[in-house]
Amino acid sequence: MKKEELIASRVPPDLAADLRRLEEVEHLDRSTAVRRLLYSGIREWKLEHAGKLYRENRITLARAAEDAGVPVREMMEYMKREKIPVQYDLEDFEHDLKGIYGRLGTKSSAS
Repeated sequence: MKKEELIASRVPPDLAADLRRLEEVEHLDRSTAVRRLLYSGIREWKLEHAGKLYRENRITLARAAEDAGVPVREMMEYMKREKIPVQYDLEDFEHDLKGIYGRLGTKSSAS
């Protein structure tokens, strides 16, 4: 079992008020509300960061999806929403195909 880590932070009054409102509307205790917001914020940051690296041609689409922790299709949808041009070439396709066949335990003709 993983040990949880306690994280404490001071926040401005308006942010504290927003957090209280979230707790009230969603019927959540403070810890659950903060965890939910952290998960959501970190997920969004991962998408943004992977999108930035992809836009700079530093990683492939498959790697961007992997780094963001989402399926390639979801990463493509994110790119579309953010107007990041998707450059999906034959090399990317072959890489993805090998990954798929590898997970299925079969051999591809792209190998």
